[in-house]
Amino acid sequence: MSVRERSLRKVVESWLGAEAGNGFRITRVSRSRRKLWRYVCVESVRQDGAMALVFFRHDDGSWCVFPPAPRRPVMGALYDPAGSQRRASVPA
Repeated sequence: MSVRERSLRKVVESWLGAEAGNGFRITRVSRSRRKLWRYVCVESVRQDGAMALVFFRHDDGSWCVFPPAPRRPVMGALYDPAGSQRRASVPA
């Protein structure tokens, strides 16, 4: 299992190349109010033209070029055998 990178600079350098170390700039930093995403737009100017990438912050702290999966309602159950015995032994 690979560990995703938490450093935005390292992720940007892996996408743009290490030689672009200082050749990029952050043009937009925002948080989506509706979906609670944090994202950063990074632009780089190269010989063949300008390029922009959007990186999204995930719940585990990593940065990726794809947005996090939407959060959905979750329903769960609690199994507590000791609690059920306590309730059964209480006289009515």
